[in-house]
Amino acid sequence: MERLSGIGVSPGTATGRAVVLTLATEVIRYPVTAAHVPREQAALDQAREQARHQLHEIRGQLASGPARDMAPLFDAQLLMLDDPLLVGHARDLIASQGINAAWALNLAYEDVRRVFSEMQDEYLRERQTDVADVAGRLQMNLRHYGGGMRHLLKDVDAPAILVADELSASMAAQLDWTKIRGFAIDEGSRTYHTAILARSLKVPAVVGLHNLASRVTAGTPLVIDGASGEVIIAPTPEVMAEAERFAAAPRRRVVAPAGPVEPVVTADGVPIRLDANIELVEELPFLDEFGAEGIGLYRSEFLLSGRTLAAATEDVQFDAYRRLLEQVAPRRVTVRTFDLDERQFARASDRGRARPGLRGLRLGLAHPEVLQTQIRALLRASAYGSLRIMFPFVTAVEEMRQARGIVRTLAAELGVPLVPLGALVEVPAAAIASDLLAREADFLTIGTNDLIQYTLAVDRTDDRVSDRYEPLHPAMLRLIRHVARAARRHHVPVSLCGEMAADPACIGLLIGFGLTEFSMTASAIPLARQLVRGLDTGEARRVARQALSLATAEEVEQFLFDALAASIEESGRG
Repeated sequence: MERLSGIGVSPGTATGRAVVLTLATEVIRYPVTAAHVPREQAALDQAREQARHQLHEIRGQLASGPARDMAPLFDAQLLMLDDPLLVGHARDLIASQGINAAWALNLAYEDVRRVFSEMQDEYLRERQTDVADVAGRLQMNLRHYGGGMRHLLKDVDAPAILVADELSASMAAQLDWTKIRGFAIDEGSRTYHTAILARSLKVPAVVGLHNLASRVTAGTPLVIDGASGEVIIAPTPEVMAEAERFAAAPRRRVVAPAGPVEPVVTADGVPIRLDANIELVEELPFLDEFGAEGIGLYRSEFLLSGRTLAAATEDVQFDAYRRLLEQVAPRRVTVRTFDLDERQFARASDRGRARPGLRGLRLGLAHPEVLQTQIRALLRASAYGSLRIMFPFVTAVEEMRQARGIVRTLAAELGVPLVPLGALVEVPAAAIASDLLAREADFLTIGTNDLIQYTLAVDRTDDRVSDRYEPLHPAMLRLIRHVARAARRHHVPVSLCGEMAADPACIGLLIGFGLTEFSMTASAIPLARQLVRGLDTGEARRVARQALSLATAEEVEQFLFDALAASIEESGRG
């Protein structure tokens, strides 16, 4: 038995077995029962077959292009898929250790990596990069298998305690709190957004534990005390029994609505629209499961997973969009055209290098045959449901005008009606000129993930500056309010998507800015519905005005924490 001290951020006692999430490696670790071993092995086998298809596509693309000399490099990666030291070893670990596929693959990769790193031959040592590439591709395919984190964890045995190196509020909002009884996180403070979420859900939580995620093995019994900040690893039976007697009282549950989805309204009667972001058609059942009113962002570039642009013909795309619209009808679907950068475009095409600095709509306009193929497929499919088309990474009015011209020409050729066209506001230039952009668009969507990155000059993947990626930075709040006001002045609908939309600490602030449409990960919607119902828009506007007067993100965060804590206390008295 071992006792650790952290920061108690949400009172209550919880007991359960550890489920370990390491975001640094994007690997979720949890034990599985013997009955679930075949399912995990099947998931690994499916990931391998998908990887095999992807690698064959890449090899074929290279073999017919100017980089044909590099094609044989992928023969080695294809052989690695069948090497018993990697996937075969991972399959054995699933059965022998009773662990999930992603964890087993990570262990198998580490074993193979050590073998390569100890080789004397420099050429062979360098081949470990190929092993890493194959393992990374398999992990990516596993993450898509089953539809995301919530469903990766759907077979975790309750009660469980989530242990993680870090956990964003938007990610926490997607979890099944009927199975996860509490959490213990290496990072964080009392004003951590995830801590605020824990208090609103009455989930016992401890943060600031520094290295718990690397010290605890999945399946280890834990006790957490969210008041004192104590975490007990592998407690004795007596300590566990005592903790269970003091376990938290029944908590308020966040559940999806039963029956048809109806718009959610605030406490003072303002309707708020909550749509879902999706990547795969397999995620469509989540719309009903979590109460989404429609699809606010369909990331169409995921159609290219495992296929080249040449293979994504107009008919292939038409069939995918038609099925999407038919299954969601009569609800609204917003499809974002391919959001690719030059590296992704070069990998998905046989055209050599794309023009430097191009992404999203800019890239589509530079390669009009690709954009026109997608637009034709979308317009043909529009007869099967309620479709909106959204262009990503818009930076200037003239880009939107060009895109609208292309759509008008193609609609006339096909003899089909126009559909609403929108701009994704995710660069400062588009945000600042949103009043001009609103004149050219039928709707605007604020994409906070990239807008934060480009406004604050922070690369989220660079750990030297990633801690400065701050949604509550005063500049961000002003930009969001500016876009909301510009859209309202021009009577153009505006929505917000990105992790900020799913952050329980932010949704009231955003409603205070006048936003009434949001799109988020589907599993975050039930909590958002619950929070919206308790909001008064007049109070939300007061909170927003006060937040705008503060000078730093830390001050804003503390103010929102105090406001939310007061709201929770008030609702508790009620």
